[in-house]
Amino acid sequence: MSRQQSSVYYPEDLALLGNVLDKVVASLPEDQRTRSNRIEVAKNLLASAAAGESDPTRLELTARISVKPVAMPERRHEPRPKGNPFAICFRYQAQTA
Repeated sequence: MSRQQSSVYYPEDLALLGNVLDKVVASLPEDQRTRSNRIEVAKNLLASAAAGESDPTRLELTARISVKPVAMPERRHEPRPKGNPFAICFRYQAQTA
């Protein structure tokens, strides 16, 4: 069992941390605002603050470190028509004209 470090923060520090957390989460693309990414951002933010960091810009940078991109859905491709691609192109143009 690992022992976790405990820290005490003043209300001003908590307000700063809350503002940084909100800013970082809001800056993420919508598909990356997952629960797990928000938790990782908060953990990184608290770890940086516990190490003594109080600069908002540095807190933002360290909070983003472990944000994981969300897998993109697989694109469905239509099968390519068989035959000469130029002939197919001309046939298509003739059909649409």
